[in-house]
Amino acid sequence: MQVLNLRREFEMLRMKQNETIKEYFDRILMVVNKIRLLQEDLPDKRVVEKVLVSLSDRFEAKISSL
Repeated sequence: MQVLNLRREFEMLRMKQNETIKEYFDRILMVVNKIRLLQEDLPDKRVVEKVLVSLSDRFEAKISSL
């Protein structure tokens, strides 16, 4: 049950308008580390995809260049 709640939290994460990338990434890593501590698989590829998809609109040009 705990893993399901953490996965839901991971999927619902979005970057706030006034948040820095470091603050946002720290929030993501906190959830990812909790999931991995429960020995649940969450590949790095999925975490990177999540970050790129959920960054705020002001980073759209940087995301496109990647």
